Amino acid sequence: MNVTTVLVPPVPWDGPRPMLSYQVPENSLDTRCAPSYTLRGGRNDTDMAAVAQDAPFITDALRRGWVVVVSDYEGPQSRLFDGVASGRGVLDGIRAARSFAPAGLDAAGPIGAYGYSSGAFATLWAAQLRQEYAPDVGFAGVSAGGVPTDIPSMAERADGEAGAILILLGLARNEPDSRLADLLNDQGRSALHTADTSACGADLAQKYPDTHIDDLAAVPNLPTHPAFRAAAVPNELGGTAPDAPLYLYHSVSDEKIPVAGYTALVDAYCAAGATLTATRSLFPGHIGAGAGEALGGMNFLADRFAGTPQAPGCTEP
Repeated sequence: MNVTTVLVPPVPWDGPRPMLSYQVPENSLDTRCAPSYTLRGGRNDTDMAAVAQDAPFITDALRRGWVVVVSDYEGPQSRLFDGVASGRGVLDGIRAARSFAPAGLDAAGPIGAYGYSSGAFATLWAAQLRQEYAPDVGFAGVSAGGVPTDIPSMAERADGEAGAILILLGLARNEPDSRLADLLNDQGRSALHTADTSACGADLAQKYPDTHIDDLAAVPNLPTHPAFRAAAVPNELGGTAPDAPLYLYHSVSDEKIPVAGYTALVDAYCAAGATLTATRSLFPGHIGAGAGEALGGMNFLADRFAGTPQAPGCTEP
């Protein structure tokens, strides 16, 4: 059973009020870093810091008069980078909020989705799964940036940082049929065994400073191994084009997620007939684009909520 947080603004609205499904980057294998917990203060200042970067954007959505729905899309097992589970978690959260009477949501109200980084991963998986899993949930628009793509390349790029350890342990735990866990050494198996008690991103950064993937593996260059790729492939975006208007953005200098994967995803969506505005951001780095492009993503959703039509096809400003 998942948990969803519903935030209702004290702002009057004429007509059906829009709902924004906002996906916070959870980056965790531990429920203590789930949004429902960290939004209420969490355990300490480290937890608050993990969600503080999203507070201005959530506040902006509330200021605009939208109900904001924040789902624990990783679920009770904190399944980081599990595409299907994340997408379904987002869609279930929307359904729960819509049926939650105190939120005052009208079934006719428009629904949008927004996410950055791992939040974008969950957002786009929800958009891809909507027709199959939740045909009753229609998106007026979807904004996503810093999109995680080509998971093995992400792990290689993040090697030596907590992000790489999160990816490795998440895939090993979530995809047992890949036999990725069999390729861990004693230190890697110990890390996997304790992943549900000390695997928030900040926890791992403190527990494994300067640790490389090879330090936890019994074979070299693990991200290039067939088992790693077998675990990653089912969770890669791009298999289906969302049927909602999309606004995607990614920094050309993103130091965490290679821009080549973003370009490939945009090409795949466009080839499949998506309606998409794609931005290659000049804001520096992963965090820079997250902050600098957020207004464009929110304004795109505001236009969709207002009923402004989006021209079909793909455009790149």
